[in-house]
Amino acid sequence: MNEVIQTTYSAPLVILAYLISVVGSYAALSATHRMQAQSSKSNLVHLSIAGIALGGIGVWSMHFVGMLSLKMDIGLGYSMIETVISLVAACAAAAWALSIVAKNPHSWSRLVSAGAMLGLGAATMHYLGMYGMRFGGYFVWSLDVVAISVLIAIVAATAALWLAFNTSSAIARIGAAAVMGLAVSAMHYTGMSAAEFICTTTNRLAIPSSPSVISVMDLPLLVITLAVGMACTIAADLLFDPQRNRLQTPRH
Repeated sequence: MNEVIQTTYSAPLVILAYLISVVGSYAALSATHRMQAQSSKSNLVHLSIAGIALGGIGVWSMHFVGMLSLKMDIGLGYSMIETVISLVAACAAAAWALSIVAKNPHSWSRLVSAGAMLGLGAATMHYLGMYGMRFGGYFVWSLDVVAISVLIAIVAATAALWLAFNTSSAIARIGAAAVMGLAVSAMHYTGMSAAEFICTTTNRLAIPSSPSVISVMDLPLLVITLAVGMACTIAADLLFDPQRNRLQTPRH
């Protein structure tokens, strides 16, 4: 029995996923802005924070909240191995790409190469996250749509890096974050449209069981826990930022 599973999306969760991407993008832009104005030692901290914000919240958390918006009549689970690796890959790609551009923000060759790296990292995160899905069936891929999603990721990533180093005011960063969130969402849902879910089991609602697999019902707890942890890390960076504290110290 091979049956194509019909899919729909929950609009509130789609909106929530977009807003999460915007928040992560804004935090990354803010960390990048602070990185430009501080010492190389501080830059390493802010670079890590920007990587976590953009890769971990803007891309990874958005992806899995977007996956929670997916509605289909079949039991789903997620492999913890691929899920965690996809998080590390997203953060590492974001931090690495930002470090390349930071060395010379006015170099178009650096911008394009870093954009390609970040875009491929985001696409890798997306498809690795999908590869980690466990259900009673398999995927059928539309390779041309996959290619389009990767192209969107690279173009969006290049634009995101340009915005990261060319926004100064808070208002400009909010606008840039909104654009980045839209681009990340476009890549995600284009990638999702590249896959058909084929069911091969009669017990459609059975969730694959394994010590390394979590149920889709447990996925929100995992995503919330990791997202809150990353958000706390970013908040700590903002709270204890020496440059920020100096700017707020009253002069006598």
